[in-house]
Amino acid sequence: MMARPRRRYAIVGTGSRAGMYVDAMLGEHADVALPVAWCDTNDVRMTQYDEKVKAAGHAPAHYDPADLSRMLTEQAVDVLVVTSPDHTHASMVTQALAAGVDVICEKPLTIDAAGLRAIEAAARESSARLILTFNYRYSPRNSALREVIASGAVGRVVSVNFEWMLDTVHGADYFRRWHRDKSHSGGLAVHKAAHHFDLVNWWLDDIPSTVYALGGLHFYGSDGAGHPGGSRPSLARDAAAGDPYGLDMAENDTMRQLFLMAEHADGYHRDRDVFAPGVSIEDTLSVLVGYQSGASMAYSLTAHSPWEGYRVSVNGTRGRAELEVVERSHVAGGAQAARLLGPEGKSGPAELDSVRPKGSRLTVQQHWEAAQEVPISEGVGAHGGGDVLMLREVFRGAGEDPLRRQAGYVDGLRSAAVGVAVNRSLATGTPVRIAPAGLVED
Repeated sequence: MMARPRRRYAIVGTGSRAGMYVDAMLGEHADVALPVAWCDTNDVRMTQYDEKVKAAGHAPAHYDPADLSRMLTEQAVDVLVVTSPDHTHASMVTQALAAGVDVICEKPLTIDAAGLRAIEAAARESSARLILTFNYRYSPRNSALREVIASGAVGRVVSVNFEWMLDTVHGADYFRRWHRDKSHSGGLAVHKAAHHFDLVNWWLDDIPSTVYALGGLHFYGSDGAGHPGGSRPSLARDAAAGDPYGLDMAENDTMRQLFLMAEHADGYHRDRDVFAPGVSIEDTLSVLVGYQSGASMAYSLTAHSPWEGYRVSVNGTRGRAELEVVERSHVAGGAQAARLLGPEGKSGPAELDSVRPKGSRLTVQQHWEAAQEVPISEGVGAHGGGDVLMLREVFRGAGEDPLRRQAGYVDGLRSAAVGVAVNRSLATGTPVRIAPAGLVED
């Protein structure tokens, strides 16, 4: 058997998410992937990643995003990994595709209709490949629901109820970072819910066509209901002892090195207080989505829930499937809450709770029959075990997969388009149409 060629990779955006790809290229996939360049506005962060690869004998070159095209040529890049802030994705992706460079893009694909149009045109005209990293597809519990629906056990799907809860540790963190600015993230309807909209598109093997949304900023922000009252510091690091919304980045090596020590280079503060002025994204969303098949979805997102997880109910002509996932049952108050946050915005271990135990449960009930529980294999690692499986396909190819978990650019367009349509519907108060290719109609 011939050895796979070792491809040359560059990463644009050297924040915490880039670490997953760097670790993969230095570990399990070192035989097929070589990191040759970093691209970022902050040289301190790029230098931190230099330290990671030094032991492997690599010395990646540093580039500013303004020099992306030059980097692709000078470093003979085969694959560009895009982990930069969401509002930069369209520019980075289209430049790489125009240069014939394959792209691995973190969700969301882009944040607005103009970005959707630009990427769709670039992907159609390029010989290069664009992969979206929808790691939730690879989580065993989500794959199990896909298998149930595809088997016909619930018949033709007519409706989906999907509720996603982010707790006051994980959810709050989006209101500290650049994500709090809608012009940078597209809001949670785009940045976070891109995962969720893609899951439903994939579960149903269907195409979203109509979106109507309601929502707002109710809990966080300077006028939010969650505001504890009194004066607040502008940065979470300056919160009073025991404040559950405080965050000491010095306690975490990744946060300290990538953000705290890098602040002087570009002035970016990763730890804005969640109640500080300037939040322009929603923390509560209710969305109706219609699909080409005639099915519909009622979706809700709460970023200030007391527990973290999600519930999905799929109603079909033969019965119903229900998936409930508890990722964290509750968060105790005080300083403990601030310590649970991981370097990539992921929450820490769940408290033991006999009423709402951590775990996943998938049940199927057909008409005139008792409910049956569907076994779910345990995933290992982040995102319900999805990251490890996804990275294997990203670096080594998907091979034969009846679940079609690896996502292409059309999947990315259709997922992002729902989020973009949500934002347009919020602004206009009217339903918004989505074209089959994943473009939001004017």
